[in-house]
Amino acid sequence: MTTGDEIVDATFTALYEHGYADLTMAAIGEEFDKSTSLIHYHFDSKEDLLATCLETILDDFLDDLEDDPDADPADRLLRLAELVVGGTGDNGVDEFHTALLELRAQAPYDEALREQLARNDAVWREHIADIVRDGIEQGRFREVDPEHFAALFRSAIEGAQSHNVILGEDAPCEEAIAGIEELLIRELLVEDERTGDAAA
Repeated sequence: MTTGDEIVDATFTALYEHGYADLTMAAIGEEFDKSTSLIHYHFDSKEDLLATCLETILDDFLDDLEDDPDADPADRLLRLAELVVGGTGDNGVDEFHTALLELRAQAPYDEALREQLARNDAVWREHIADIVRDGIEQGRFREVDPEHFAALFRSAIEGAQSHNVILGEDAPCEEAIAGIEELLIRELLVEDERTGDAAA
């Protein structure tokens, strides 16, 4: 792990522990094992650091996804939804997701965060649209507008994730995943697949 990665990890921990309002470079330094001066060496400002955190989120999540382009497209969409809504760890939503929600909440007031979130969102929507295109080409999905579906699907899974973070154990996580699978993913399937009467 590089020093930059260690600083990003320390930032997420500090954000979870203190919240955005009380997040300072000093608070981040308390979670960083090395000299605080290294933080200032690698990042010009807290805003620069937080934008990098958002970029790291995207890269790490795509690595965790381990998406197989040869896998069934419906399964790929479902796995993506499960990881976004429930998290990648054994305990589901964790401090990482809470910290992410803190950053999203600040985006309307912070141009750098908003711009990075917009870049992340564009990558996610294109990734989802690519899966839909693959499904259409394979004859598994009916003809739909991939970009329109991607925007809807992205909004659904991100909303369910936020709901999960905010409400914790009271969030209808399983119901959300079931609804996403039944009302979004299965509705993409060609008619024979949806009714369970796929042609041989």
